[in-house]
Amino acid sequence: MASEEPERRPLLAATSGALDAGVAGADTRQRTGSGEEGRGATGTFKRNLGTLEAFAIVISIVIGSGVFTSPGSIDTNVPSPGAALVIWFVGGVLAWTGASTMAELGTAIPGEGGVQPYLKYIFGDVFGFLAAWTWVVAVMPATLAILSIVFIESIYSAAGVTDQGGTLLHKLLSIVVLSVISVANSISTKASTRLNNFFVVTKFVTIAAIVIAGVVVVILQLVDRNRTVGGGDWVKQPWFGYRDSINPDGSVTHWADVTQWELFGYLSAALYAALWAYSGWDKAIYISAELSSPARQLPLAINTSIPTIILCFITANAAYYILLPWNVVSRTDSVAVTAITRLLGPAFGILAAVFICLVVAGSLLGNSFVAGRMAVAAANQSWLPKPLSIVGRIGFKPEERETTSDAPVNAIIVSTILSSLYILLGNFRALLTFNGLGEYTFFFLTVVGAIVLRYREPQLARPYKPLIAIPIVFALVSGFVVVRGAVFAPVPAVVLVGLWVAGLVFYFVRRRYQERGLE
Repeated sequence: MASEEPERRPLLAATSGALDAGVAGADTRQRTGSGEEGRGATGTFKRNLGTLEAFAIVISIVIGSGVFTSPGSIDTNVPSPGAALVIWFVGGVLAWTGASTMAELGTAIPGEGGVQPYLKYIFGDVFGFLAAWTWVVAVMPATLAILSIVFIESIYSAAGVTDQGGTLLHKLLSIVVLSVISVANSISTKASTRLNNFFVVTKFVTIAAIVIAGVVVVILQLVDRNRTVGGGDWVKQPWFGYRDSINPDGSVTHWADVTQWELFGYLSAALYAALWAYSGWDKAIYISAELSSPARQLPLAINTSIPTIILCFITANAAYYILLPWNVVSRTDSVAVTAITRLLGPAFGILAAVFICLVVAGSLLGNSFVAGRMAVAAANQSWLPKPLSIVGRIGFKPEERETTSDAPVNAIIVSTILSSLYILLGNFRALLTFNGLGEYTFFFLTVVGAIVLRYREPQLARPYKPLIAIPIVFALVSGFVVVRGAVFAPVPAVVLVGLWVAGLVFYFVRRRYQERGLE
């Protein structure tokens, strides 16, 4: 038991029986090797997913709207297209370091719900609860709200309509899209993964179409150097030479006059945008309890999906700079549609917008899939009401009879309601910052915890163990992201802190009721 091995008790740990049971379960798993059979016996969901499904879920979530909307905000904050591609590469490598550290924890510590069991094991019950509370109440609803808004915005943009994001009709249509995706995820895990595989194909097709268009332009230009095709700047100007940037508000940044400190500020803003585009890299760990052999499949899924995504993002952005004049890239939030429309005409631009909508829908499906499972994991820990742990049906009490579905319907309904409130009350940019602050706060704590665990429990069975420099690098970057976000966006930071305070009140009141047997 955990009480017999005090050196393995979490830092700042609570003394609740549930926590001791969780640590004892981890200790049992350590004594039996990878312990995958034991974990499968106690999980809510069946172990019926493999490496391909985990790969597809990460691809589906990460390749969303970011690669089609972030290039403009990155280009605005860098002195050259070459520097923009470097930022995309650095952002991808940083995401990879975070994902590798999560894979280490996911193969060493059992449990459902992503970072929740890791923080509980390392720092104690309160930290595990706060992670669960933040993801269920803030991070995932905000993510789903953002993607729903972007989906409708893509349709509006294809129709040539802009600046409608704040209208009631736009918000209601976003809620309709969200509801449709939630219904799709409420059928069953198998149905969700099959639909997700379809969306993954559309993502690769869309990226491939953009890259092929860029390659065709390069070939045509090389065949006839006097011919002007595509943007033209890619053959006339140096890729790493300073060029003035035209900002969306019409102002111009003269990079030759920018000081080193100002340049650092610009580059940090560009990196922040790139990290948002790569957001979702952690999502494979949320289904680790459903993998048939997580010690092997989780690292394999991460170490194949993240490099694939990096390659897709860099090649797509290189194609943008080939297809468009460089002063256009920074001024559009729909760079892919703009590029295809300019090259092939409005009809193909509309077709591109349709494919981008499918890409966003795939990301929305994947995130909704994960959001329900996070709520189930938190309810199983008695952090949230028990009805959220029910799978296969709507209701307040579990039933003994078998159901044909294993979807967490109650949790998906709650997630949909919260996301709808965020859509009605928020806007794209505020939700983006709010989401990033919530995510990276707990990414930072989790990765720091992984470093602490290396020294506190060197004997812990780690089927996957990256170099210690990898979590250290990510801890530094994630800490920087949190501090920068809080400084430049104090209002979302204050709202997030308020949610944490409300969560702690909920936690201690709920625990008091549980101790009195009143729940």
